Amino acid sequence: MIELYTWNTSNGRKVNIMVEELGIPYTIHPIDIGEGDQFQPDYVAINPNSKIPAIVDTEGPDGKPITVFESGAILIYLAEKTGRFYPADAHTRYQILQWLMFQMSAVGPMLGQLHHFKKAAKEQVPYALERFGTEARRIYGVLDARLKDHAYLADDYSIADIAVYPWVSRYDWQEIPLEDFPNVKRWFDEIGKRPAVEKGMNLL
Repeated sequence: MIELYTWNTSNGRKVNIMVEELGIPYTIHPIDIGEGDQFQPDYVAINPNSKIPAIVDTEGPDGKPITVFESGAILIYLAEKTGRFYPADAHTRYQILQWLMFQMSAVGPMLGQLHHFKKAAKEQVPYALERFGTEARRIYGVLDARLKDHAYLADDYSIADIAVYPWVSRYDWQEIPLEDFPNVKRWFDEIGKRPAVEKGMNLL
């Protein structure tokens, strides 16, 4: 059984989608980050970084419970546990891994900063808006170029797509018209039709 600690954020939705795609048993534990649930001692014991998501697998690799935090690590763990969305073939695996790392190092941090300065900052910071807005469009350009000749970020639908999709779903927050990036829009629309993606995005 997967004990899933999550909330309705882009990072939380990655794992929400993953458990739905896998169809594995899980129990959801909402961690309301607006109320500070992530700083409660019981949760800090699971994730010392006080972020969501995190999981506890009561049937870990050695038959004992295992805790995993950081959304990218959780996606890899669940993929390896089930043998899905992260093939054993080395060429394909590293193709997936590099796009997953691109999400973790660029898509999430840069778009997350843009979200903050557009939605949460107490005052307008023009330099930050320009910096992160420009970087967001550059990132969309990288994705668009990749998806020009590829249906997915790797050869097939994978944990890389699952990781990137929830961030692109906030294009309205980023004030980035998807029509400016037609290959991203085609990819986004197709993935959004997957029942598990729709359910995972709306899990909370």
